[in-house]
Amino acid sequence: MASAGDTIEEALANLKEAVTLYLENARELGLLEDLKFALREEKFTSSFEVEAR
Repeated sequence: MASAGDTIEEALANLKEAVTLYLENARELGLLEDLKFALREEKFTSSFEVEAR
């Protein structure tokens, strides 16, 4: 999932709203049980920067 905004704060707020709406919709469609299994797995997240030459 991706989001955009004029500022980092706005982009994060937009992303939070998108995830919230996605999970609400998944719950309504009965898909949340499928997500629970995926969410139990250990996840690795990271961020990094590279220099463009």
